[in-house]
Amino acid sequence: MKSIPDFNQNELWVVKKALEERYGKPVDIELAESELRLDPDSSELTPCPTVFWQVGDCNFVVFKVGERSYRCGFFYSIREQYGTGIDQFDDLSECVVILLQVQADHEAQRKK
Repeated sequence: MKSIPDFNQNELWVVKKALEERYGKPVDIELAESELRLDPDSSELTPCPTVFWQVGDCNFVVFKVGERSYRCGFFYSIREQYGTGIDQFDDLSECVVILLQVQADHEAQRKK
């Protein structure tokens, strides 16, 4: 099986700029590796490069699942995990922007 390439400097810049635009200041990101089931019909786990950051009590992840292929989500705890409703993105900028929008909408609903 072919391994998934790490996030490159351009991809990391895209994430950092989107976060800076959203929060008005730089946000620290961390690189990690996650094991994901890429094929829903298989139990095989694939190591995927991951970008992680935290803002307040919310944690965010963007998984690179292939060349120009991303998944994302956010969570507050093991029991409170959310996605965007979109399985996979082929544009990292769109992935991060939609993730931030969905989380902001969710946060607004949580506070009602």
